[in-house]
Amino acid sequence: MRLTQLRVLLAVVDHGGFTAAAERTGVSQPAVSRAVAALESELGARLVVRGRDGVRLTEPGRRAVAHAREAVRHFDLVRTEVAAAAGEVTGELRLASLPTATGALLAPRIAEFTDRHPQVRVRLLEGFDRDVRAWLERGAVEAGLLTRPAPGLEAVELASDEMVALLPAAHPLADASSVPVSALAREPFILSSGGCRPLIRQAARDAGVELDVAFEAAQLSAIVAMVGSGLGVSIVPTLGRDAWRNTEGAVVTRPLRPRLHRTLALAFSPAGAEAGELSPAARAFRQLVRDHAEPGPARV
Repeated sequence: MRLTQLRVLLAVVDHGGFTAAAERTGVSQPAVSRAVAALESELGARLVVRGRDGVRLTEPGRRAVAHAREAVRHFDLVRTEVAAAAGEVTGELRLASLPTATGALLAPRIAEFTDRHPQVRVRLLEGFDRDVRAWLERGAVEAGLLTRPAPGLEAVELASDEMVALLPAAHPLADASSVPVSALAREPFILSSGGCRPLIRQAARDAGVELDVAFEAAQLSAIVAMVGSGLGVSIVPTLGRDAWRNTEGAVVTRPLRPRLHRTLALAFSPAGAEAGELSPAARAFRQLVRDHAEPGPARV
């Protein structure tokens, strides 16, 4: 059993397939397949099952991945901790983020971090809120940007942005100073299938209405395009405003009534944060974020 095989197995799991793992590790897809097959042969059990939607871990696979992740993490810590003791921050910083918030919130902090620590490689995954939480819980990343950090995670609040109504430019409410959520419930609604979904659903419940969900979309750009085509209305975060800036007047945004905000925070992997075993790179990034954060670290 070789360390490279364990890294390949983790890449297959973390990136959802053999092709993606090959791209991330810089080896050919046949080499990825051979590495996983060799592990399965040595361990005497099937670890992953290929499916139409990617790969699925077997029960032996889940156990193998948990130990592989710890083995790789401890191996990498040998070099980085020795370097840290000598005053150098090296190694890899593994982050996750929400697509609508990466540019506005994480990118400036990553840029400052890499200026301070040029020897650190930064790996960034993007996904929905549920993806980021899953990556944090299984240790695939050490820090992740979340809408609502899960209970028990150490988190540093970064920002609060506003959720606004997104309407076709010709909509009767397009000139309103604000739009009640109840008014949106009378329209075909395009619902996000990503991290904002729970917040939108809760806003409808608080208003005592049920949304008439006509469409669901994962990407904010798709929601904007559908609203611009007159297929319905939606609620979107202002951090994603780049998605509608160049829509040639097809959509407008209006504040909700009552106003609706979401809090974004950077949460840290419980496996590392709780045990004080974050990598030197992750510890340095946490300190940088804390230095710029207001009101500061919080337990949620």
